[in-house]
Amino acid sequence: MQVTIYHNPRCSKSRATLQLLSDRGIEPRVVEYLKTPPTAEDLAGLVRALGTDASSLLRTGEAEYAEAGLGEAGVDDAAILRAIAKHPKLLQRPIVLVGDQARIGRPPERVLEILP
Repeated sequence: MQVTIYHNPRCSKSRATLQLLSDRGIEPRVVEYLKTPPTAEDLAGLVRALGTDASSLLRTGEAEYAEAGLGEAGVDDAAILRAIAKHPKLLQRPIVLVGDQARIGRPPERVLEILP
């Protein structure tokens, strides 16, 4: 089964999650999302795989979060996904996708729940 990690090599949690996968003999498909931003449709698939809403994908401490007004009442999932697609640094990291399930690797051990 294909394992994919949405990875930022500058993030310690992302590096630790990638190492955790490697230590288990898993060579995931690595998507450096800052270089290859996911589309809003890709992000919607991650939301479904996480079993949550789009707001769980957001890094709320980024300037783009406030600038886009994403913390305001009435912001829907579609607006959040468009904002992340436009500003990929808003994407929570790392995210590991295995089949139709995903986990945000915070802490990195959370991804163990979905590994084959």
